[in-house]
Formats: sequence, structure tokens, C-alpha cells
Amino acid sequence: MKSLLNKELRLSAHILSFLFLAFALMTLIPGYPILVGAFFVCLGIFQTFQGSRENNDVLYTVLLPVEKGDAVRARFLFVCFIQLAAFVLMGVLTAVRMTLWGDAAVYVSNPMMNSNPVYLGWVLLVFALFNGIFVGPFYKTAYKFGKPFVTFIVVSFLVVAAAETLHHIPGLTFLNGTERLGTQIVILAAAMGLYALVTFLSCRRAVRVFETIDL
Repeated sequence: MKSLLNKELRLSAHILSFLFLAFALMTLIPGYPILVGAFFVCLGIFQTFQGSRENNDVLYTVLLPVEKGDAVRARFLFVCFIQLAAFVLMGVLTAVRMTLWGDAAVYVSNPMMNSNPVYLGWVLLVFALFNGIFVGPFYKTAYKFGKPFVTFIVVSFLVVAAAETLHHIPGLTFLNGTERLGTQIVILAAAMGLYALVTFLSCRRAVRVFETIDL
């Protein structure tokens, strides 16, 4: 598995999968739907799937002396590596924005989503949706990805819209502030659990389906 993950990182990965980590910096943009940054991180990962298909990487991998299921697990590990790298960067920037720049006028008067633990929970939800809607279903054929990715685009932007709407509802304004941090951390913890569960179930199902298809 270590060798397969190394292959994913050094050979299969598209450079845009790494470069698009820079969209985590959108966490610092005031007056903008910053959750879109999570979508762009997933778009970068999508470039690896597209490049792999064009280069017949999936077929090449299964021709190696490895189990077919391990090829799927290695790709999921790569996806999680990119997502968690982006999440850590967003987390650091969120901490900076909440502390050092917490009193900055552009953030205090920001009508859009502010970065806080709830924002990080939304990020994990977008990543979980990508893993469940796109990455897992991709292995039904291991080459068709148009429909699942379009589905992910629609669902992810509905999530962005929901995230930008909920904190304007009376009683839910704490979702966009720094008060009730305990509740916000509970929400983030729940999002972490959901991300882990969706990714695990999606990977297990993808392995089971991929082992039955004839490439």
C-alpha cells in the first residue's frame, strides 16, 4: 500500500491537485463565499482523475502485482491526503483570522461567512460529498466521471448557498461569529465524524464494485 500511495503522489497525481491547495487561502477573503475554496480543492483532485483516465493509469495499476482493491484504497488515501492538507491550511488561517485579525473592520462587518470552527465543518462536508458522490461512484466503471462530477458541482454549491444563508436566520447567528465556541467545536467534531464515515463507506463500496468489473 505504501508503494501504491507513493505512485499516486509521484506518478499519477496531476500538478494542479497540489497547486489548487492555494485556494485554501480564500479563507482570508472578506465579503466572499469562502467555502468555494473547498470546491476548488476538489476540482484540483478531479484533474488527477481526468489525467489518470487519459493515461490509462487505472489499467496500468491493476496490471501491477497488487490487488485491485488496493488500487482503489491508494487513490482514496491520495484524495484524503490532499483534502486534509487543505483542511490543515484552512485551520491555521482560520486561527489567524479569529485571533490576530479578529478585530479587523473588514471581518467584523463581513456579511458573508466568517472563518470559524463551523466554517471548517462545512469544508469537511464538501470534502465528504466529493468522496461520496464522485470518488466512490467513479469506480463503477473506472473511466466515466462526467455525471458524478456534475452532480457534485450542483450539490456542493447548494451546500455553499445553505452555509451562506443559515447564519442570517435568527437564532443561528452564532454560526458566523466567535460566540458559543463550545457548540461550534461540537459541530466541527460531528463534521469530522461524518467525513470519516462517508469516506470509509464510499471506499469500501468502491473496492467491492471495482473488483467485479472487467477492465
